[in-house]
Amino acid sequence: QVQLVESGGGLVQAGGSLRLSCAASGRTFSSHAMGWFRQAPGKEREFVASISRAANTDYTDSVKGRFTISRDNAKNTVYLQMNSLKPEDTAVYYCAAAETAYYTRTYYRPDHYAYWGQGTQVTVSS
Repeated sequence: QVQLVESGGGLVQAGGSLRLSCAASGRTFSSHAMGWFRQAPGKEREFVASISRAANTDYTDSVKGRFTISRDNAKNTVYLQMNSLKPEDTAVYYCAAAETAYYTRTYYRPDHYAYWGQGTQVTVSS
């Protein structure tokens, strides 16, 4: 069992930056690929970024070059650094964990992930 707690959301002006953190409980954090998803009002949850056990990364096209996902296995934490934020980035951001035997695989589908955090709101004003 893995419990995830996100933090770092808030209100920021367009062009600004935020860093989201996701703290995981348990001793098996390094056995999980991690992902960030977001859901805007009236829209489906969408993939943002994923990081493998070996720290390979993958991003949705709309955030490439602006967002960076990273992980610190010693702290059981995954981060999402968000720069050059746009109003269309406004959403609730969710952290997720997928237990996997594959070191280099990233995952972009929500059903790959068994564990989810409660979400943190990110609002970007124009």
